Amino acid sequence: MNQHKETETPYSIPSKYRKMENLHIVFWLFKDLAWCLGIKTLGIAMIFPTLIISIIITCRTKELMSELCHNLAVTVWILANSYWMISEFFSFDAKPILGYHYKDLAIIPFSIGIIILGYYYLIYNKKSHLN
Repeated sequence: MNQHKETETPYSIPSKYRKMENLHIVFWLFKDLAWCLGIKTLGIAMIFPTLIISIIITCRTKELMSELCHNLAVTVWILANSYWMISEFFSFDAKPILGYHYKDLAIIPFSIGIIILGYYYLIYNKKSHLN
């Protein structure tokens, strides 16, 4: 059997996992709403459940490469987004660093997410279809 080939059966999310994913969205929305409203305590507090649930979801779906790659990309997106929020909350976002600004460092995890998905779509997915 091809090591790149994923299961032919449809992926379905167990009910208890779906509830966790839905709660994850609630935490993420509260985090971003707090960011928009400038509520530092709530915004920062919501990073933790949002990120922790994202990591749990990623670990639970690691057997399926498509889910692993997408969930890893979401996790680094949350990291980038959270860093950017914190940089604005504590007013170091516009401070210069090596010709950029500190908030621009969020480009690193955002780019990692793009690289992960690029790998999945441009390399892994093509290999699995060739075999």
